[in-house]
Amino acid sequence: MTTPTLPIYLDYAATNPVDARVVEVMQRYLTVDQLFANPASRSHMLGWQAEQVIEQARRQVADAIGADPREIVWTSGATEADNLALIGFMRANRERGLHLVTSTIEHKAVVDTAHALEKEGFEVTWLTPGRDGCIQPEQLRAAMRDDTALVSLMAVNNELGSINDIAALAEVAHAFGAVFHTDAAQAVGRISLDVVNQQIDLMSLSGHKAYGPKGVGALYVKRHPDIRVEALIHGGGHERGMRSGTLPTHQIAGMGEAFALMQQQHDDDMAHITRLQQRFLRGLDGVEGVYSNTPLEQAVPHIVNLAFEGVDGESLLMALRDVAVSTGSACNSASVDPSYVLLGIGTPRSLALSSLRFSFGRFTNDADIDHALALIRHAVSGLRTPPRQAAD
Repeated sequence: MTTPTLPIYLDYAATNPVDARVVEVMQRYLTVDQLFANPASRSHMLGWQAEQVIEQARRQVADAIGADPREIVWTSGATEADNLALIGFMRANRERGLHLVTSTIEHKAVVDTAHALEKEGFEVTWLTPGRDGCIQPEQLRAAMRDDTALVSLMAVNNELGSINDIAALAEVAHAFGAVFHTDAAQAVGRISLDVVNQQIDLMSLSGHKAYGPKGVGALYVKRHPDIRVEALIHGGGHERGMRSGTLPTHQIAGMGEAFALMQQQHDDDMAHITRLQQRFLRGLDGVEGVYSNTPLEQAVPHIVNLAFEGVDGESLLMALRDVAVSTGSACNSASVDPSYVLLGIGTPRSLALSSLRFSFGRFTNDADIDHALALIRHAVSGLRTPPRQAAD
């Protein structure tokens, strides 16, 4: 049986392949002759040993963001971490105020959660970013109120790659007595993260956006009496009472190893991906009507969102069947509407419908870029060529 040829993968912003070194670690904690025990089992040595694996991974994740290991709460992913941060904090701190500040281009895990809080009686102020996809500190300052309890603004936008100055934004939030949360799923290993220096109180993290497994993430919760988070999942009181459930040792060990590797390989990864991004953009120099939605001077190099004027994005996506790319966030790809993120930064609807997101990673190579460029140039040219008129 012939193995099908896989498309060129340029959708690293949606998910990363698991690094082989991470897989090797994960395989140690699955079968009967390995360390498979429940880490919450305190009555035998196998449970204690599994717990030690969990705590080692907790330290690896904490080290990647400058945190204390006791401040890491395991979740099923960044989506659950966002829900726990917003809903868990707002419900637990009603006496501080019912006001939340976020932006219109956050990940759906924050946007939809904020809408859910509005239905519970909380009030949300929605900040509109500039064309660069960033929220400015003065915008946040103007939105703050005496009853603002929480500010939630992402570190790196998942569709644009734009980078917020989270330290400056956190400083504004704290000046008004509010707590600051950031979704950093796309940021780990791509920008510098230090929860102490950047004054971050809550941070959502993802395993699979860092070459780790899917189905695991974490919420950093600063150890401070004023920062209380109410559990959303009950049953057993795991994770300091903030998130119950049997911990998946193999996935957590994988996430820990992935975060450790992201630290070790940061410089090499960034140099590699930056070079690929430049090669990709140079390869499109001769194609007319290509506009960058990504603010290249204020963005991570692994995400490039481009509009192809006069070309329908869905048609281009179909024409590029040998290249795995996206019309936007993977969590929003079932919709035929333009990306709410692109519309949110003022992109005209026609260009938003003509846009694709390309994203690169550790395992992308020059041949992938060159082959993809050839296919893109051919597809764009074909879609822009007027159809021939039928002969009389």
